[in-house]
Amino acid sequence: MLINEPQLSTKRPIPMRRLLRHPVANSESLESAALMVGAAVFVVVAAVSVFVFWGYDVPIAGPGSIGQYVAFTAALATIVVFVAARILVSGGSTPGARSNDRLRAPGVRLRWYDIAATALAHGGIALLGWLGLASLLERSFQGAVVFPISAAVLAAAAVAVTAYAVFLSAVHLTPMLLSLVLVVFLVVGCFASMLSATDPLWWQKNLSTLGIPDDVSALAFNITLIVAGVIVTVIAHFATASLPVTNPKEERGRGIVRGGLVLMGVLLACVGLFPLDRSITLHNISATGMAITFVVLGVGLGRFVPSMPRIFVLLGYVFVAAIVVLAILFATGYFNLTAVELIAFLLIFSWLIVFLRNAGEPVGDQG
Repeated sequence: MLINEPQLSTKRPIPMRRLLRHPVANSESLESAALMVGAAVFVVVAAVSVFVFWGYDVPIAGPGSIGQYVAFTAALATIVVFVAARILVSGGSTPGARSNDRLRAPGVRLRWYDIAATALAHGGIALLGWLGLASLLERSFQGAVVFPISAAVLAAAAVAVTAYAVFLSAVHLTPMLLSLVLVVFLVVGCFASMLSATDPLWWQKNLSTLGIPDDVSALAFNITLIVAGVIVTVIAHFATASLPVTNPKEERGRGIVRGGLVLMGVLLACVGLFPLDRSITLHNISATGMAITFVVLGVGLGRFVPSMPRIFVLLGYVFVAAIVVLAILFATGYFNLTAVELIAFLLIFSWLIVFLRNAGEPVGDQG
């Protein structure tokens, strides 16, 4: 009895010359290009790090540490790699580039400031992520130092892995992934501001207190809100582009939803642009306007976009009711303003992420 031997794949790897000329032609070339980017970053950072760390043992965290070096280097590499990857994947002259771009919708395109804000968000996540990890490792290995050559190799490997991941994130960017980047960026940015706040009792007032003092904490908080606001406007265009419309009324409803989401992004950026100590009126108008806009979208979504699943429309009613209850509890003194702001933030951005998953889904048989 003959046993069929498994057939070996006859698929040949992509030639290096073709890969260099068309790095985003298909999924295989995208993965290979990401590996090349990571390898190139490793070589460059390793060569530079040898000179930076030569002659002394390097602490894990703190000033002059490997953690601080990796964080800032990774942030810089992240911004450069992300911008370069988006230019490649959105280039019309590159074969297969446009078909591989998942962040593309009719009548919608990324503008330069959209790409800049998204790149800064990725860079902020890399910066704060590596700083946090270095602080954790420093507490785990108290008193330990890293030898120069080891520090150079470790730094190069960390930055290379970051560049590899960021390249893949940029070329595979979707509205859903963009929303997750937004939430992660907001969380790490706010936590960084909280941990570095000069007033340890800031939480007894409100969340916006973090943006008042003239220090790194306030700068991190306000920049986080501004960049996040720009990203929300990007998400608004792509999230609503896939909503089906069959008549002028539904098209107007889609425009209202898009305008509401864009307004939320603009108001979020204005919260960072106008801290409490600069203009309390504009700051409060922006923060209150965000909540009111969300309430209008949550209550009117079923009328604006009839194709949205009914269960999601009901979820919007529940979230709006929760925010109303929070406002009542704050008015009666049961909750302070910080608790109300944090819970409202969680509800609003949770709704936005679920909205992206439901946008454009077929209604199906709803009985």
